[in-house]
Amino acid sequence: MSDGPNPDGLTLTRLHRLDARLVTHDWAWARDNAARIAAHWERRVAEKPALFDGRVLLARACRVADGACTVALFETRFSAFLTFRDSGSPDPSVTNAFAAVVPWSRDGAAILGVMGRDTANADQIYFPCGTPDGSDVRPGGRVDLVGSATRELLEETGLALPPDAADGWVLVSGAGQHAFLRPVAFPEDAAALVARMTRHRAAEAEPELAGFFAVRSPADFRPERMPGFVRAYLREAFRDQAAARRSYG
Repeated sequence: MSDGPNPDGLTLTRLHRLDARLVTHDWAWARDNAARIAAHWERRVAEKPALFDGRVLLARACRVADGACTVALFETRFSAFLTFRDSGSPDPSVTNAFAAVVPWSRDGAAILGVMGRDTANADQIYFPCGTPDGSDVRPGGRVDLVGSATRELLEETGLALPPDAADGWVLVSGAGQHAFLRPVAFPEDAAALVARMTRHRAAEAEPELAGFFAVRSPADFRPERMPGFVRAYLREAFRDQAAARRSYG
């Protein structure tokens, strides 16, 4: 996977170290748009009554040097984040930073989740993940993005990381986001992985995901339902797969 700009207009960067910290930040945009946030939240809750206005973490700074990334996160309400995101992320000093495990099957497919109808991102297809929150903050102010990604994977799919899981990351940046993606190879083929995830979902009282989606090539993309960071990462990953096959004849 080559670092640098992607056809989707996003930047992909390989990382060998990720350090996230909680900081104090007075978010002027949220303060100045309090009435707008309240009105937008009222509309969204009318559409999706299950939405909860908890506390989440957004990024106010993200620095990358020599494959090491440091990101500063601050706490705000989910309603402020949702209004900010739905408005096109109008404050360029703040970004949506989150981490996700990318499950890869033995036969070369990436497995994605389909968001349920009661979620804020209903019918969207992306890697199991969630916006980090206070439960991811550790002593000393460290934010455990690795743990956040691992927890979301387990909760939404029932998959625990294999003991030999690689710990490298790919950062996809742009469009108001910093997506920290951890590619992990699983020993099962795609059909077996999806079947295992589906059994887990069937046992959940209130599953967040509506189902699962295996992607084997860009021909499987659903551009209208897959966020840009998903397409950008997978396009590069499948390009690398093709190059590796060519090199081995």
